[in-house]
Amino acid sequence: MKPIAISCGEPAGIGPEIAVAAWQQLKTEYPLLWIGDPNHLPDGTVFQPVSKAEDAKSVSPHSFAVLARDFGPSATPGTANAAHAQGVIDAIATGVDLVTSGGASALCTAPIHKAALIDGAGFAYPGHTEYLAALADTDRVVMMLACDQLRVVPTTIHIPLEQVATNLTASLLTDTLLITHAALRLDFGIANPRIAVAGLNPHAGEDGKMGTEEMDMIAPVLTSLRSQGMNVTGPLSADTMFHVGARAQYDVAVCMYHDQALIPIKTLDFSGGVNVTLGLPFIRTSPDHGTAFDIAGQGKADATSMIAAIRMAAQMADARG
Repeated sequence: MKPIAISCGEPAGIGPEIAVAAWQQLKTEYPLLWIGDPNHLPDGTVFQPVSKAEDAKSVSPHSFAVLARDFGPSATPGTANAAHAQGVIDAIATGVDLVTSGGASALCTAPIHKAALIDGAGFAYPGHTEYLAALADTDRVVMMLACDQLRVVPTTIHIPLEQVATNLTASLLTDTLLITHAALRLDFGIANPRIAVAGLNPHAGEDGKMGTEEMDMIAPVLTSLRSQGMNVTGPLSADTMFHVGARAQYDVAVCMYHDQALIPIKTLDFSGGVNVTLGLPFIRTSPDHGTAFDIAGQGKADATSMIAAIRMAAQMADARG
């Protein structure tokens, strides 16, 4: 396997710590290549700078392979420095260059601190996902959260709840379902994905008594996609979709808004969830947490999600062949 590239993320957060911890556990399984300033790695890290991505394969079993970049000032755990912003952004772009050129099999991104990127480099994107989509020249991507027990996709993401019904259009839902279906086939090797679709309202609208979005928009979209051969069920009442028996009936749950999707997966596996961006021309995963400034540099960071993100990236790369 070609190396899995890991962008450094926010140097003052737990990104460097969990990347090293993940390498220590996975170094004999996958070649890993970290992109960042080695001065920001935890003290005592055994690392080796490399000039080419392919060198990571021979280096990774005994040293943390680093595609070294100079970010300038040292990092203070827990305190973001805007001077690092451009370096963080460039590390992501370098990772994208590697995966699109074939130098790496996948990209795993450590958490960023958006305020520091805005203050230090005028970062013009709401987050990682939108920046990656811009680098890939892709109009629409989908966020999936995944763990061993569940995969979920929110159709609308980081918007106020009062805006969900307005933003939830037939076009958006159709695109979300098509992208999800294609990704499950390509990246997860599921030939005929089973997609369960939640309703927007309680009891999926109760035949129009608790809302009409299900009848007016969601159900017609699903009917159209079924006519094209997709295995989609719904709209379903979200409060009965996530128990053990229900989860056995589908490969992914597509939900209407952020918390409808994320509450069940974070309840099932708070530490091991993985953020996957679907619809990109390359594989991108990320741990499902933030920079954790409150514990950075204290040796308390849990690398479970980073390890799961790297494993999932490798599995997806294998599925793509």
